[in-house]
Amino acid sequence: MPRTLVVFCLFAVTLIAGAQSPAPSAAKTKTTTAAAATIPPVIKDLPVRKVVLYKNGVGYFEHAGQVSGNQRVGIDFTSPQLNDVLQSLTVLDEGGGRIGGVNYNSTTPLAEQLKSLSLGMTDDPSSTELFQALRGQRVEVTGGPGGPMTGRLMSIESRTEKLGDGDSASTVDKFYLTVIAATGAARVLELTPALSVRPLDGALQGQLDRYLELLSTTHANGLRHLTLDAIGQGQRQLRVSYISEVPVWKSTYRIVFPRTPNGNATMQGWAVVDNTVGADWDNVQLALVAGAPQSFIQPLSQPLYTRRAEIPIATGAQMTPQTHEAGDNKHRVRVHSEMLNNQLIAPTRIPRMMAPAPPPPPPPGASETVTVDANSADVSETPEEEGGVDRVSDAMSEGGVATNAFDDFFEYALTQPVTIHKNESAMVPILQQDLPAEHVTLWSEKEPQPLRAVWLENKSKLTLDSGSFSIFESGEFAGEGLLDPIHPGEKRLLSYAADQAIRVRPISRDDRRTLHHLKISEGAVVETYMNVAFVTYEAVNSGDAERAVLLEHPRRTDGWSLDGDLKADETAPGLYRFKLAVPAHSSRTLEVREHGPMQATVSLNSSYNQTVYLLDLGKRVPEALDKLKPVIDAQNALSDLNRRIGESKAVEQAAAADEARDRENLTALKGNDAAKRFVDELNRAEDQLQATRKQTADLETQKKAATEKLNELIAQISFDWDVVTK
Repeated sequence: MPRTLVVFCLFAVTLIAGAQSPAPSAAKTKTTTAAAATIPPVIKDLPVRKVVLYKNGVGYFEHAGQVSGNQRVGIDFTSPQLNDVLQSLTVLDEGGGRIGGVNYNSTTPLAEQLKSLSLGMTDDPSSTELFQALRGQRVEVTGGPGGPMTGRLMSIESRTEKLGDGDSASTVDKFYLTVIAATGAARVLELTPALSVRPLDGALQGQLDRYLELLSTTHANGLRHLTLDAIGQGQRQLRVSYISEVPVWKSTYRIVFPRTPNGNATMQGWAVVDNTVGADWDNVQLALVAGAPQSFIQPLSQPLYTRRAEIPIATGAQMTPQTHEAGDNKHRVRVHSEMLNNQLIAPTRIPRMMAPAPPPPPPPGASETVTVDANSADVSETPEEEGGVDRVSDAMSEGGVATNAFDDFFEYALTQPVTIHKNESAMVPILQQDLPAEHVTLWSEKEPQPLRAVWLENKSKLTLDSGSFSIFESGEFAGEGLLDPIHPGEKRLLSYAADQAIRVRPISRDDRRTLHHLKISEGAVVETYMNVAFVTYEAVNSGDAERAVLLEHPRRTDGWSLDGDLKADETAPGLYRFKLAVPAHSSRTLEVREHGPMQATVSLNSSYNQTVYLLDLGKRVPEALDKLKPVIDAQNALSDLNRRIGESKAVEQAAAADEARDRENLTALKGNDAAKRFVDELNRAEDQLQATRKQTADLETQKKAATEKLNELIAQISFDWDVVTK
């Protein structure tokens, strides 16, 4: 059945049930009015005074206002805000008052509310589910063949029917109702849009009306009203603070160069802020924190139901009633009375929350710290004194924006109030200052296309948060890019466009290696070289103005350094930057020379023939040849033995093959006169096989002795040579 038919039927039932709803009684209205008269007056709006927005999508909000005597303070939130509010709400009555309680309108989950209805339908019913709920009920059916009828709905069923013939045939599902009339006759009616089914039971109509009402109120996104009872005397200041989910604030910058270059550029910073909460921000103290403190959401506003174990009722055999002899109950009754006097009647003490421990000192080596002095609270056990937790407002320095640092965060605190109404956004200025800035062309082998860039030095007192930036030159847009956080005193390259007038390429490379030190000990040869690397870069400027080209060259670690008087204009962990001035329509070259050590280790052993390597090492370091010659001779002797063993094993394999062949021939010619010849051949083959096996065994014995000798010679070598002493 189409979903529209279900809605139509439920809508019709709602109209009928709504018309039958009784009006509230006058007595009940009078009682409600009397109760309301005892409730303290409600301040509808406790205005927002401070907003702190963080980069992880949460915001800190502080409401403040005057209360007098006993008053109820109301604050409106959106439903998504309520979980964060309940998790972080802090209330402080600064005039010696106290908070009697905090209430808010709750909502029971729809699934739990539907359990109170006897229909048994879910929150997304189908037509089949609706008519299943009406089974056995008296209904009136109109719009069907044969005219209107009344009866009891017995069932609903679906049938798949075929439409058309041949290849164009298709199938369709149709639904049919079975209704039993008062006469006992059963009628099967096809469920079509023209068919109308109306329940005749008023109680059932009320259930359907309540069902539709629950669906409507649950899907509505209304406000949550939080009410605080402030109890005290006289005029007092009330502060309410909490955190809430908010859109992430964004940073964006403008870098404007003057028409006449003076080495500086105007850096203008803006923060894009969105107010999507349920209250206006009128003249609020706004702060923006470039940090992401840990935060999470718990569904505290959602009523929680747990599953309980279902224990079956015991149906075991019943015992026959028995009587028992009475005992002495005096002692037991007396003890029970003492328990009542000592435990149940004794006044109870509600423990107070202790003040939080002071935060640990900042870790050593922190680059930025801020110390905030606050009066310590006196925590007492007397019920007359009330404790509280309050966030101390950060002090604002003179000027448009002050910056504070805490932990690894930094904050922009605007000194002038800001107004942003709900569901509105604004761009808030956070920086306007001239900073040293230089135009350069940036090139590296990782990015062959030269890039126009600004070499910016942050001489402001603010940390520039990550964000986008736009460049303006000679009054026109020149490009845009992204920047990472720049702390005060840092210098950073910001690329924003391709430079079509500059071409840079390496025109020559050379690596030279010189052995500086050789050490042989415990069978290990350690060669230490001093490497010298040369790279020559050429930069060509085809433009009409001089360019400052910034070449990025990979920086080697592990003892490498630049040769001669060559100095890098900037050094980063993995690269050098060299600035090269290239006049218009000219080219310039830059040679970068580096030197650094390199080690190569070779392990001497008897498993491999290293004669060639040792002879080459003796040529490079003649002083080592006398030490290496016994090892070279021993390796040559061992190599010769390995060759002879290989040859002997080859002869042995051939003799074994001849012996096996002669034995097979002798077996085949058994009893034949020709067999005598193969007997002689078999004897000779066996003699040769035995002699060859003995020769191989002797050679293996000699190899074992030669190997031991070679290992002893290798272990005895001790040699240390340096090029300085050559």
